[in-house]
Amino acid sequence: MNARADLPALDAIRALQPEMLATRHQIHANPELGFEEFNTSDLVAERLTRWGYAVHRGLGGTGVVGTLVVGDGAKRLGIRADMDALPIQEIAQHAWASQVLGKMHACGHDGHTTMLLAAARHLAASRNFNGTLNVVFQPAEEGFGGARHMIEQGFFDKFPCDAMFALHNMPGHPEGTLGFLAGPAMASSDTVVLTVHGKGGHGAMPQLAVDPVVAASAIVMALQTIVSRNVPPLDMAIITVGAFHAGSAANVIPQQAELKLTVRALRPQVREQLKQRITEVAIAQAAVFGATVDIDYQWRYPVLVNDAESTTFARQVALDWVGEAGIMPPLQPLTGSEDFSFFLEKCKGSYLLLGNGVGQGVGEGGCMVHNPGYDFNDRCLGTGASYWVRLAEAFLV
Repeated sequence: MNARADLPALDAIRALQPEMLATRHQIHANPELGFEEFNTSDLVAERLTRWGYAVHRGLGGTGVVGTLVVGDGAKRLGIRADMDALPIQEIAQHAWASQVLGKMHACGHDGHTTMLLAAARHLAASRNFNGTLNVVFQPAEEGFGGARHMIEQGFFDKFPCDAMFALHNMPGHPEGTLGFLAGPAMASSDTVVLTVHGKGGHGAMPQLAVDPVVAASAIVMALQTIVSRNVPPLDMAIITVGAFHAGSAANVIPQQAELKLTVRALRPQVREQLKQRITEVAIAQAAVFGATVDIDYQWRYPVLVNDAESTTFARQVALDWVGEAGIMPPLQPLTGSEDFSFFLEKCKGSYLLLGNGVGQGVGEGGCMVHNPGYDFNDRCLGTGASYWVRLAEAFLV
């Protein structure tokens, strides 16, 4: 797949297209799950070292941070890419398709890593900035909170940043377009496991048992009233029961039933409210049927909030480069979650989108992420890498 001339890219980045393709395809063919990105982090560290970066390894286990200081500027910039794959079996038949059974880059992190590497190479060669550049290659974005682990292990102590930026490819938007949204941009994501305890018995004599299936079913239905009756109508909230496990035989009332929920919000206050109401509703509904419930409420990813000043800056960099035609129409917040939110809790910055295309078939740019037919659109590599160069040069002046 070759770079298309009508997608914006710097000439120096276009010259790196063969290398970008080889790198992206190598990473795609050899996917590694969260905290297992050993070969990917080796590749990243070797490249950064060769190009003159001071390389730090080990934050978050497999994280890699490359630092390059040019001139005497006091400003410090962080740009982050994620490296992990997903436990999905790929169905596309590309020459670079996954060679690892049950694992694939179904979210485009291979493309994110490749674009930041290409930008890092160009910036090291041109040195057309004044300050400190931190290129951050993060492990375990897909559900494991790799960003949180890096921060807890001292990321900001070792690599203080005045602002941090990251991007994600987005199928369904024209390839190579850039999208920006200030304020809450992606939802929080919490997991709740409710274990309802009853009293097992014979299915023919329910009066002698306490049926946890009935109690859990009542909890499922009652949970659906929280968003409609407790959350302010203009606020977003989602409570989804994704799993319901109980029993194994038709004529046996089991001892317990288990519900697994994903809970999402776009405001921290609503996130707290959901926890309170889910807890209250589960306990009350279980008690109605004589059952009890254990609640394992797992705080996972916070709301991703883009700083207004940083987002305006990032959008202006794109506008000066590609004009209005290269900018997505005004965006709405996404109900998906992203652990770059942990970085943005500690540091100003912004998370932007890069259009991956509008196709629908296997391997086409518009096939949605987390789909076994997804593939990152190679035509976007030059645009994404060039944007990082433009942003770094504009920020570090």
